[in-house]
Amino acid sequence: MIAFVAAVLGLQLAGELIARWLGLPVPGPVIAMLVLFVALSFRAQPPAALSQLANTLLGHLSLLFVPAGVGVISYLGRLSEQWLAIGITLVMSTLIAIAATAFTLRCLKRPEPDTKGLDNS
Repeated sequence: MIAFVAAVLGLQLAGELIARWLGLPVPGPVIAMLVLFVALSFRAQPPAALSQLANTLLGHLSLLFVPAGVGVISYLGRLSEQWLAIGITLVMSTLIAIAATAFTLRCLKRPEPDTKGLDNS
């Protein structure tokens, strides 16, 4: 499993380097996830050690919210000054995400064939 931890961290480093060298507005870890997805798409199933690593990380996912919470507390002054703009932005971005998801689902959902006029006897 240590080898896969090193591989995941190496992919994250590679993603950061690619994002900085090319000046992409995409975070390095997102690029790393895409590279990992492409690499794993050529396999029938992921290696067992990688699955174990993923399950371990998912089991401790709540710990990853600690830095975000610390960031919020660090900027309480700014939040109290700009609460209205931040609140409107959060509500609007949530509504846009819901609408985009609904639109995408509607576009991707295949219509069911009409079987009312067919005789099945």
